[in-house]
Amino acid sequence: MKTVITALVSIPFLVIQLAAAVSIDCEHIRVDNKKFDISKLAGPHSVILHDTSRPPAEYNTTWSLNICAPLKKSEDIPDADQCPSGTRVCGVVRSWNPADDPEQKHVEVENVIPVAGNFDASTGSSLDPQVSRLKAQDSKADGLQIELNGGYYNKKKQRAIIQLQCDKERTGNDDEERRRKRDDTEDDKEQTPSNSSLTFVSYGPVEGKEAIEVVRFNWRTKYACEDYADSDEARKTGWGLFTWFILLAFLGIAAYLIFGSWLNYNRYGARGWDLLPHGDTIRDLPYLVRDFSKKVVDTVSGGGSRGGYSAV
Repeated sequence: MKTVITALVSIPFLVIQLAAAVSIDCEHIRVDNKKFDISKLAGPHSVILHDTSRPPAEYNTTWSLNICAPLKKSEDIPDADQCPSGTRVCGVVRSWNPADDPEQKHVEVENVIPVAGNFDASTGSSLDPQVSRLKAQDSKADGLQIELNGGYYNKKKQRAIIQLQCDKERTGNDDEERRRKRDDTEDDKEQTPSNSSLTFVSYGPVEGKEAIEVVRFNWRTKYACEDYADSDEARKTGWGLFTWFILLAFLGIAAYLIFGSWLNYNRYGARGWDLLPHGDTIRDLPYLVRDFSKKVVDTVSGGGSRGGYSAV
């Protein structure tokens, strides 16, 4: 019986370990006793590559990625024209003829490339994230390398390698912020590899025993710096010990009042103020606070009095 109970108790821990093995916790990353928090990079990010080398048509490839959660599917786009559910890194190739369609009203989707994600329900492949420090490759480098797997396209396994490079002047989200503020297409020309935080490096096959294609990105951000997690800025953005204490105290008091009220209602049939545990004390609390405050004020302001006697 004890063995069965032990097995049942261990199931939740096994589930948690399994979930961690197929996903990535962006807020709590620890590599070689170094901690990183890249949760501020969560959300969809994209890089658009233009290709005019095959006239008369023009092509562009939109590489989209979310390293912290699956990309959300768009309801107004057919499923065949976007990556399946669970995708973290996706490439979509589109084409149009600028001579016949200068305003790009009839853009066709040529290829959809699910590079990385959890596809256990479809292909049985998982994200299998691998995180390492850039110092493992170059002692002078500062940052992280994240490797994501799971995709399968054109009879080849897919993989994404994202190098998060330390740049203390960048959040890594400036490209998306610039895109949201853009009012016309002229700004799109300003987003060049020299001033973009997230840049496309390459996509293609790699040499090895198995057929695999790899897409590579570089991403400059201060959240990849090894000393950022211990910086004053990181501490200010996080919840301090005092904040957690206040939150836990509030939750504890709320739970006590709710449970006490339920107990008084079911056991004694109490109503109104009688429902609350120590209801009389709570009801008199404003008066107690008022009397205490008055006493403090009188003590401070009456420090120079002499026992209530006045000079004659």
